Amino acid sequence: MTNSRITFAKTAPKAFKSLIGFDAAARAGLDPALVELVQIRASQLNRCAYCLHMHTSDARKAGESEERLHLVAVWAEASHFFSAKEQAALALTEAVTSISGGVPDDVYARAAAEFTEEELGQLLALIFAINTWNRIAISTAKVPGTDERAA
Repeated sequence: MTNSRITFAKTAPKAFKSLIGFDAAARAGLDPALVELVQIRASQLNRCAYCLHMHTSDARKAGESEERLHLVAVWAEASHFFSAKEQAALALTEAVTSISGGVPDDVYARAAAEFTEEELGQLLALIFAINTWNRIAISTAKVPGTDERAA
């Protein structure tokens, strides 16, 4: 079956380039391992196979352990594999990604206790960016493992 959906990068190049810039700005100053964990968790929640494939591959290339990658989906039950900062980021990722109920005060406070205000702003921007990428990939039926750098 041939994908007959648009290629977002080609059909909306200004929006695509703006999102690339936003994504890069969101990552600035955050630990690269944390960035991948956040992107993996949001992609799991959004059921975005394309982004999940990309970010687990990137995490492996960056040296992330298979053990932790397998446990991201159940990080709260396997919390001893993740630092307090990573746990706070993953909890915030879940709350922002599943925003229908709002972001609970305790989740926000937990993240605020682990991150500086600037880092928290960066983390929120990262969560916003991956959720947008997930929606682009899902809406345009991107196939995992194909042209992943031209979402």
